[in-house]
Amino acid sequence: MTKRPHQDTRLAKYVARRVLELKSKKTQSEIAAQAGYPNANMVSMVKSGASKLALDRVPSMARALECDRAYLMRLALEQAVGQTAAAAVIEIFGTPVSEHERGWIEAIRTASDNSDPRLTSRSQAAINAIFGR
Repeated sequence: MTKRPHQDTRLAKYVARRVLELKSKKTQSEIAAQAGYPNANMVSMVKSGASKLALDRVPSMARALECDRAYLMRLALEQAVGQTAAAAVIEIFGTPVSEHERGWIEAIRTASDNSDPRLTSRSQAAINAIFGR
């Protein structure tokens, strides 16, 4: 079996998982149409790693997959330019923050009374405990 060039990327695995999770709501053809692909096979190619997700398709694909577009952009950027280059872009422009992450930020601001708390080893340990790490 021939290895597909992008099959081991986090994006390919994520798209495959989301298509499976949405299976009871919509077909892969419907996802492709909602993402603006004239060929329904493009979603198969992206999820199998045969093709990259073009960066300009991220917003429409995120809507079609009913997922956070900032998260999908991070995965697509990593897939498009590689982990090292993606890390450089994020270092310069900042990490795209997902909707769920924005919720955490708002909770921290509320809990700290907007005092801009720094991340201490104690607070890091508390976060790690929340996630079982």
